[in-house]
Amino acid sequence: MTIRVRQVAAACALGAALTACGAPSAPHASRPAPSAPSAAESRPPTLAPGPAGLTPVFKNGPRAGGRTVALTFDADMTADEGPRAAKGEHFDNPQLISTLRTLKVPATVFMTGRWADEYPAEARAIGRDPQFEIANHSYSHYAFTGDCYGLPTVAPDRMKADVERAYTAFKKAGVPNAMPYFRFPGGCYDRQALRTLSAVGVTAVQWDVVSGDAFATDSDAVAQQVLEGVRPGSVVVMHCTRSAAPATERAVRMIVPELRKQGYRFVKVSQLIGATGRHG
Repeated sequence: MTIRVRQVAAACALGAALTACGAPSAPHASRPAPSAPSAAESRPPTLAPGPAGLTPVFKNGPRAGGRTVALTFDADMTADEGPRAAKGEHFDNPQLISTLRTLKVPATVFMTGRWADEYPAEARAIGRDPQFEIANHSYSHYAFTGDCYGLPTVAPDRMKADVERAYTAFKKAGVPNAMPYFRFPGGCYDRQALRTLSAVGVTAVQWDVVSGDAFATDSDAVAQQVLEGVRPGSVVVMHCTRSAAPATERAVRMIVPELRKQGYRFVKVSQLIGATGRHG
């Protein structure tokens, strides 16, 4: 379900809700994230590998050089939640995507492969809309470390396959160009996970503003938390899941005009990473 953020107390309850999740199923044949082509301009911007070649981690863009902010939305669905979807639980949020389109807000959607399998038409529509970009949130939405708010864990020898399986799901759904960005389920990672994923060639994307929209019903409170936290270059983590984040769409309708009034310009994560490279 939704992402767990260590800084937010509500995440503990969220993790408990997922304690009953089972182990991941065996991975399908997978396609790795595309490696860097010779022409740099043809590939989305990424960060250089970290020390010892570890997967780089991006948390926010430049604080100077203009007021930009990236709204990111996690489209969460775990590998074993199919029966719940079959019974009518909605893990998508088409009204939120419609609102972002109406407000002309570019955004990055971190999608699980299981979500793309469940909602292929929506995944394809988002992925083919130039206003949005789709990035990887794993296939299973299981944790890549232990002790991650009760989430089941992916074994180290399965991590790479889990990420690649998500890219395969995106391709199957008709998403033409999934981005080489990865968000750890729960935001939980360690050095081993960064080392393991270095072969995939992704930049790990975290955030510096927690919206608090997971299981929230008070849109005003969500909006206030975002507005109080945003700084130039911020990455805001929100959710694109009706059942687990029902207040998000209304909160966005409050957040966007207020930030624009303050002089902020909305951009995608790729634009922030590109600006970081130029300022670095």
